[in-house]
Amino acid sequence: MTEGDDVRDGDLPDDLTAAEAGMWQAFRNGTVYDLSSGDAHVDDPHGGHPWGPERTVRARIVCWLLLDGPPALAGRVSSLKLAGVRISGTLDLAGGTVTPYLELRGCRFDDEILLPEAHFTTARFVDCAAPRLEAARVRTEGDLHLPRCRFLGGLRLTDAHIGTDLLLNQAVVYRDRSGRSIAADGMTVGQDLQAELLESHGELSLRSAKVGVSLSLRGARLRNPDGRFALNAPQLTVGRTLYLTPAGVGGPWQSGTTPARGTRIQRFECQGGIRLDDGRFGDAIDLERARFTFTDSQQLSLRRVQAPELRFLGEEPQRGGVLLSGARVVNLVDRATSWPGPGRLHMGGFAYENLVPQGPFPLTRRLDWVAAATAEYNPEPYERLATVLRAAGEDEDAREVLLAKQRRRRETLPPAAKVWGYAQDLTVAYGYRPGRAAVWMAVLWAAGTLAFAHAPHPPMGSGGHPVWDPALFVLDLLLPVIDLGQAGQWRLSGGWQWAAAVMILLGWILATTVAAGATRLLRRG
Repeated sequence: MTEGDDVRDGDLPDDLTAAEAGMWQAFRNGTVYDLSSGDAHVDDPHGGHPWGPERTVRARIVCWLLLDGPPALAGRVSSLKLAGVRISGTLDLAGGTVTPYLELRGCRFDDEILLPEAHFTTARFVDCAAPRLEAARVRTEGDLHLPRCRFLGGLRLTDAHIGTDLLLNQAVVYRDRSGRSIAADGMTVGQDLQAELLESHGELSLRSAKVGVSLSLRGARLRNPDGRFALNAPQLTVGRTLYLTPAGVGGPWQSGTTPARGTRIQRFECQGGIRLDDGRFGDAIDLERARFTFTDSQQLSLRRVQAPELRFLGEEPQRGGVLLSGARVVNLVDRATSWPGPGRLHMGGFAYENLVPQGPFPLTRRLDWVAAATAEYNPEPYERLATVLRAAGEDEDAREVLLAKQRRRRETLPPAAKVWGYAQDLTVAYGYRPGRAAVWMAVLWAAGTLAFAHAPHPPMGSGGHPVWDPALFVLDLLLPVIDLGQAGQWRLSGGWQWAAAVMILLGWILATTVAAGATRLLRRG
């Protein structure tokens, strides 16, 4: 019987090899067809040990079973479960509808796997080796599992629709001819996308992808040092959390849980830029202990992202930049040691409502953080920080931030305005420390009183005049609006006239700076 004959009666085709005949019967029985030798070195699908004809089946026979296979035995459910099998030729299921359950473990493919526009219930490829997997627009009702697989020429899942979970844990994927390791633009995953301990050599592209629950790249290593991006995912939508965090290595652990004490940890590492611009995240973006290695032209770009929480807790990138322009989060959880230095942080329009620092983060470091993000003076980051501090009840810190803003602004002013700014800073700290005015007034009053107590003071006329009181006289000089009836009653000469003029000038400066500071405070209120 040949491939073109009717096999609906379950008869075994005549041209099958012994290995294929065994696979045929296992398919009808719904059992695992295992051709492994029992030697881990020999059975490694990624190793170089040859697998002979006793372990080889033709790809077209596999396609025959999946697309138009024989009926199951009585009381059984037909399924293709292979272990330790070499598949020769191109496995081409493009556009086909695969009804049987498919699970391949530890298998080796001689040629690429073609699944574009195919329709599966659930498909599992576990610890398999293949030159490439082409699965654009593939659809699954359930899961698509590819853990521990190795693809030497890339993986394509563009516009794929995965009904439940997509698993890429511990997969190793190398770049294709376009420089991409995984091309999954426009992909939709109904529940979780788990790519923990993934090793990606090239660009991982998730542009406009949608993940229903969480996207986990715990412990992943993304390497594309010569390209622009190692992770290129603008307009990514994740229902809950994006994890770029550590994973436990060397033992079983549950995804999404903290590894037990003593478990070896592998951090998320990225060599190459990351772009998450315009992303939407239902719970958080978590960068706990993430490690970034950028060139000067590469960046961690989070422009215009929206998330309830940003956990910026990774290592400070030594080169490259961090872009937060236009991002909006509720809670900013961060460490002082995680942010890059001046000129490499940009956060114009970055909106956050609460600061939750992890570890010491004094106000001086927070002001350095704002200064690092504003190579040129920009009031918005200072005002945002002051607003958040004031909402948290830290009024004194909020005033310090606004004072720092005025001092930063002063450096941009022309010389005359800069001198006036220094006067306001010295006297009343731009109105944010009004108590200084009373101190300066008391000092000038005391010094003037002591000085003018020794000044000759003949009266201006022969008529009645008040009793000489140096304290009231100095106070009359210092208060530019109030007349205490002393300043115009006594004739001063020589240097005492200049001393009185200095007192009047200082009084006006003090009054003007107090008025300017009060106006600023009232306008802010």
